[in-house]
Amino acid sequence: MLEGKALVDDSDMPLKMQIQAMSFASQALDLYDVFDCTSIAGFIKKEFDNKYGNGWQCVVGSNFGCFFTHSKGTFIYFTLERLKFLIFKGASSSSSSSFSTFP
Repeated sequence: MLEGKALVDDSDMPLKMQIQAMSFASQALDLYDVFDCTSIAGFIKKEFDNKYGNGWQCVVGSNFGCFFTHSKGTFIYFTLERLKFLIFKGASSSSSSSFSTFP
């Protein structure tokens, strides 16, 4: 497990959920090759959907840009190993926040 080595770049998630996100990422890295970002992201999304309800999105990679709308209290962007992890729950614009990142 590598969650102690993760660096949170930005988040509005409760701390307990942040720790869970890093734990899921660590588990995914134990199961999949570090270059298999699609499988890693799929694993994390399924775990979040199971634990916190449907609608979660996950992006994993070393170089990506994004702009998205998310439900308040459901966003985290962190680094673990050589990868960046973006996890959020989608939302309509009426009850949401927006964030963009370009590593």
